[in-house]
This record gives sequence, C-alpha cells and structure tokens, in this order.
Amino acid sequence: MDKIRVLIADDHTMVRQGLKQILELEKDMAVIAQAPNGEEAIRLAKECSPDVILMDINMPGMNGLQAIKEMKADNIPSRIIVLTIHEDREYLFKTLQMGAEGYVLKDADPVVLVEAIRSVNRGQSYIQANMTRELVREFNKITLHDKSKSEESNLTAREVEVLELIAEGMINKEIAKRLYISEKTVKNHVSNIFRKLNVSDRTQAAIYAFKHNMTN
Repeated sequence: MDKIRVLIADDHTMVRQGLKQILELEKDMAVIAQAPNGEEAIRLAKECSPDVILMDINMPGMNGLQAIKEMKADNIPSRIIVLTIHEDREYLFKTLQMGAEGYVLKDADPVVLVEAIRSVNRGQSYIQANMTRELVREFNKITLHDKSKSEESNLTAREVEVLELIAEGMINKEIAKRLYISEKTVKNHVSNIFRKLNVSDRTQAAIYAFKHNMTN
C-alpha cells in the first residue's frame, strides 16, 4: 500500500517533531520533509512532491498564507491542510478562498488530524467540525431568501461545474485547465454565478456549495 506522503511546515522544531511522531504511528502515512517557513515549504513541495502539506499560518519570512497563494499559483498539486491556532473565521475563509483543502486547529485530537489528512488525500475537503459552524453563520448572512432549489436550477450545467470547482478551492486558471475552456470564459461563468446566487465573492459562493451539498 502506498503511503500518504506528508510535508510539515511549521517554524517550531518541537511541533514538527511531535507531528512527525504522531503521523508515523499510522501505517499509511510517512513524513517526507519538514520546513520552518513558507519559502522552504515551497521549495520542498516542488522537490519532494508530497501528497499533503500541513501548513502553519504564522511563520517568519514568508508566512503560510503567502506560501499557499504561491503554491496554488504555481499549480503545485499537493493538497494543503492549514494547521493553526487561529479560530477566527477570517483565517478560515481566507485560506479556503486561497485554495486550501483543509482547516484543523492545533489543539485538535490527533485522530482529527489523521482523518483530515486521509480525507484531503482522497480529494475531499476537510474542515474541523466546530469550525463548520462559522461557515453556516456566514452563509446565513447571505441573502438567499430560501430559494436554493430555484437558484440552483437557474445555473447552467457548466456554471454548476465551475461552482463545484470554486468550492474545491481552485483559482480561475486551474478551473480553465480542468474544464478545457479559456480563463476569460471562466471569469464570465464566475460573474454569472455571483449574480444568480446573489453573492459577492468566491468565499460566499463556496459556502453556498457546501451548504447545498454540491461538493464531493
């Protein structure tokens, strides 16, 4: 059985070593590299091709948010789980919007982290259970007037596909590549989705998709 190859990016050596010990107790996981900052995480991601990256937010030099942005722009295929102390929904929404596939708090039970790694490695998204309440709260602020079925039916088949990929954290360039269409066409679809769902940004669109079970 192929092991899930994990890269840990955190500026604290003891944290990295502790995570390594936890993960390597699992027969299907192997920590292949460790990075103390965002720059090194990017370099190692390109060099080692990990399946999953555990990314801290607060690191010296290039922080986790900057690293995620660059990794997604460079089309690095590794799945990213943000592992952080921040419970603020601002960080949750920001990292999801940037394309992270998971969000787990550092005080979570190791079982939660292991489950998150396996989930994102299967191509799914994973948000720690207590943090999903933040998504629901934000969703409830969006004026949808309980028209989910009629609104969804107003989306074309292609717009539904684009919305699903937005919820997976893909940027327009990645969506264009996946659907074999131009980036300009993707931008037009995104604009139409925002208008039809009465949302103003990708985070709100992703929340709509999560709420209505439109993600894998």
